[in-house]
Amino acid sequence: MTQAKVLVIDDSITMRALFSEVLEQTKDIIVVGTANGAEQAREMIKSERPNVLTLDVEMPGMNGLDFLAEVMENRPMPVVMLSTLTQKGAETSMKAFELGAVDCFPKPQNSNPAEFAKISAKLGKLVLAAANGKVTAPSKSNRRKFDGTYHWDGKLVALSASTGGIEAILEILRTFPANCPPTIALLRIDPGFIAPLVTRLKGEIEADVKQAQDGMKLAQGCVYIAADPLAHVVVDKWPEGCLRFLDKEPVQGFKPSANLLFASMAKTGADTVGAVLTGMGSDGAAGLKALRNAGGATMAQDEATAMVYEAPAAAVAAGAVSQSVALGDIAKALLNASGKTE
Repeated sequence: MTQAKVLVIDDSITMRALFSEVLEQTKDIIVVGTANGAEQAREMIKSERPNVLTLDVEMPGMNGLDFLAEVMENRPMPVVMLSTLTQKGAETSMKAFELGAVDCFPKPQNSNPAEFAKISAKLGKLVLAAANGKVTAPSKSNRRKFDGTYHWDGKLVALSASTGGIEAILEILRTFPANCPPTIALLRIDPGFIAPLVTRLKGEIEADVKQAQDGMKLAQGCVYIAADPLAHVVVDKWPEGCLRFLDKEPVQGFKPSANLLFASMAKTGADTVGAVLTGMGSDGAAGLKALRNAGGATMAQDEATAMVYEAPAAAVAAGAVSQSVALGDIAKALLNASGKTE
């Protein structure tokens, strides 16, 4: 594993000190320096050679989003956005993901060591994963629409993703037809991003987009965003099935659990398709293996295109994957596994 050499960029001296202290509590993370804004950060990137940045949205002079765009164009590297603004809605958080941010991590409401201690493990894992991941700033050339004819054969599709998953899901779904197979997209993202993501998807893809709810019927032409951290999501039966929410403890630290979702699909039979996309941890591997054993089609995003390959790698290592697919080809692979395209 590559050591994370972090440059912390924030206009607040208190925030710089607190984030630096939190990050250095994680093994294999070194804070190589701190910068109070874009101008100082440019010089420190040259002199300290970090391999990951944490970047505040609100800064004097050039704001964080503009500096993120500059970094991704001139000297691409993994960037984790840190800001209270990323909790508040679509424009800021979705723009950061679109520009190539690995993730948007909300700052604690209170700027004190006790509050920061609560986030240390999660933030440390994220920054370390970012340093070992890939820079995948989306290309506008990839934003194509489905331009053929699709004939659904009755299969249900489910995707699982975490770090880097928002843009991966967007790229896949942009090329889905309006009559796509019923598709469940399980994402582990901050709850504040769910509604903005649904809104963005509604404006960019042809299929109907819904935030998953308990008892919701699964229908052709619909995509269901399952990201509520308070409920596991499973499928009660297939065909003619529904989504069901389970109020259980996290499974191996994850809620919602991709393992539970894929395992519930495995119980329904072979008319299902599952895929593990970019993300941290091993959630999804065991469930996808059960799905494959039941005769379902299974795949994972390949190492070359996954921002963070940890989750797909775990699925491959578990023998759960029938094929590894580049991000740009996953939509076609999913459609071919659940029907026929012309």
